[in-house]
Amino acid sequence: MSRVKEGDLLWTPPSELAEHSHLKRYMRWLEETRGLSFADYEALWRWSVTDLPAFWASVWDFFEVKSSAPYETVLAEEKMPGARWFPGARLNYAEHLVRHARPDAPAIIGRSELRPLVTWSWQQLLDTAGALAATLRRLGVGEGDRVVAYLPNIPETIAAFIATASLGAIWSSCAPEFGTPSVISRFQQIEPKVLLTIDGYAYQGKAYDRLPVVAELQRALPTVERTILIPYLSPQPQLDGLRNVMLWQEATAAPAPLTFAQVPFDHPLWVLYSSGTTGLPKPIVQGHGGCLLAHLVMQGLHSNLGPDDRFFWFTTTGWMMWNVVAASLLTGSTALVYDGSPAYPDLGALWQFAADAGMTVFGTSAGYISSCMKADLHPGRDYNLSRLKVLAYTGSPLAPDGFAWIYERVKPDIWLYPASGGTDVCAAFVLGSPLHGVRAGELPCRMLGASVECFDDEGHSIVGDVGELVITRPFPSMPLFFWNDPDGRRYHESYFDTYPGVWRHGDLIKITDRGSAVIYGRSDATINRQGVRAGTSEIYAAVEGLPEVLDSLVIDTTHLGHDGEMLLFVVLREGLTLTEELKARIRQTLRENVSPRHVPDAMFHVPEVPRTLNGKKMEVPIRKIFLGAPLEKAVNRDAMSNPDALQVYLELARNYGTRG
Repeated sequence: MSRVKEGDLLWTPPSELAEHSHLKRYMRWLEETRGLSFADYEALWRWSVTDLPAFWASVWDFFEVKSSAPYETVLAEEKMPGARWFPGARLNYAEHLVRHARPDAPAIIGRSELRPLVTWSWQQLLDTAGALAATLRRLGVGEGDRVVAYLPNIPETIAAFIATASLGAIWSSCAPEFGTPSVISRFQQIEPKVLLTIDGYAYQGKAYDRLPVVAELQRALPTVERTILIPYLSPQPQLDGLRNVMLWQEATAAPAPLTFAQVPFDHPLWVLYSSGTTGLPKPIVQGHGGCLLAHLVMQGLHSNLGPDDRFFWFTTTGWMMWNVVAASLLTGSTALVYDGSPAYPDLGALWQFAADAGMTVFGTSAGYISSCMKADLHPGRDYNLSRLKVLAYTGSPLAPDGFAWIYERVKPDIWLYPASGGTDVCAAFVLGSPLHGVRAGELPCRMLGASVECFDDEGHSIVGDVGELVITRPFPSMPLFFWNDPDGRRYHESYFDTYPGVWRHGDLIKITDRGSAVIYGRSDATINRQGVRAGTSEIYAAVEGLPEVLDSLVIDTTHLGHDGEMLLFVVLREGLTLTEELKARIRQTLRENVSPRHVPDAMFHVPEVPRTLNGKKMEVPIRKIFLGAPLEKAVNRDAMSNPDALQVYLELARNYGTRG
């Protein structure tokens, strides 16, 4: 692969893309209707975060937001937390999801390990959602009631969400691969009225019966009055031991028009959850109007989606990126959904789906791209990616070599679209745009309306150096509140304890003098060695660049003012061992590519790196284990994709101990 370094320009948007983009059209519209002219994107962004009322009102008008009652003002109270947006307005997020419906055009295309490629037309989506909404209404579901989904990433799940939101009820979902305690710890907090579920699913070619889990959920969720079950694993599931079950076919059999409850702008839309690696997951409540405006900016202006697009992100229903996939419908795009392992029957499964579904936007994680690199895949050669225009990623940083691989092995003219944001806002903060080129390792710009800055430890805004990612002014899709947090204390502690009145997101960021950004991973997993701070992503990029290393994890046991040690865990190619020669090369690589202070005090050869269900490395829980925390307090095993991986780390921690 070509060697590139951070900041190298790899792609420039073609003039046709830039000039005909929604973003450029929006800028011309601002000039025609508002008399506002901007020399470049950076000037536009600066205005969008300086005059919040003018910007968000312009988004409302440009996208012709449909509201049954007008808003009184854009921002009644500018404060964080507690900003009040568009009081008086009444609307519905789901109504906007389907307002660009074209009856015979594809709305959703799906594939799973249990089903071949399936296409739902917009009419089928409308009919299914309308019928289910009528059933939910007959079951007594109304505004503010909670409907929870223990469902995989299939077309029915999007239809169920639209049905729920159309009533003004509150949606929440978990993926079936979540362990039972993880699901209960989420759903129990919000006391749902209806449970939507499947009988089982398949992953990596193996079938998983979930009916015993459904029975446990029913026992643990006494507020659930009815369970609606989709026969997914078997056409005739055995329902013995379950109570008050209605099959999906019955729940969607009676035709009914899809109507939309008109709710206040800040009416709860859904409940998302923190990753839940430790402690009880935070139930994050976001509103109809805030999510609508944030998603219109993200999917419409930045991602440039339209009716000809087919938008995919590899996700489960337990990650906010599932909500982002559903949000692609706001632009009239076709949503692509996939349920199964990305490596079954082989690592080319998603690339084959891209070819078969006519995918135009392929969203994935940096980890998946790295896996394809390690496996020496050549997607552009081996699959028909003629319709693919955009390759997007999020979840963790991607090293510059990953950028180079995409342009050499996927498509030389592809628009690489990195994004970083979070469940906390169900949107991106830093991302791409059709007006920006792609530079290795960088995220091209800050999102319009998102006042992203980089703060040092004293709370000063800095450029060109690494610091905390903060948001200095309100953003519409920030949480309305956390469920069961009546005084707002947990909400405040999560974001506003470090810099009063300023949102601290928990990521390390560098803002360049061009306005682009580099994300260095979570700030609570930062390795600060004698005052030299490095994000874990920098360490991983260096270590995993060695051909012998497949994966790695690093922690620093410094705590409570005590000097600790930097410990590195490496997964090696089959048949290799962690020899003294390899250790020396790892040390030299880190010395040269990160800093001499970021050479580990000890290295360990491990079979695998522990990861969350979303594929993120579990640095903080492993650090807690090495600091002596009991396993049950350090990590939630049910929130892991590979809980058996923990045993090696427990043994290492017992044998190694900590100093300091």
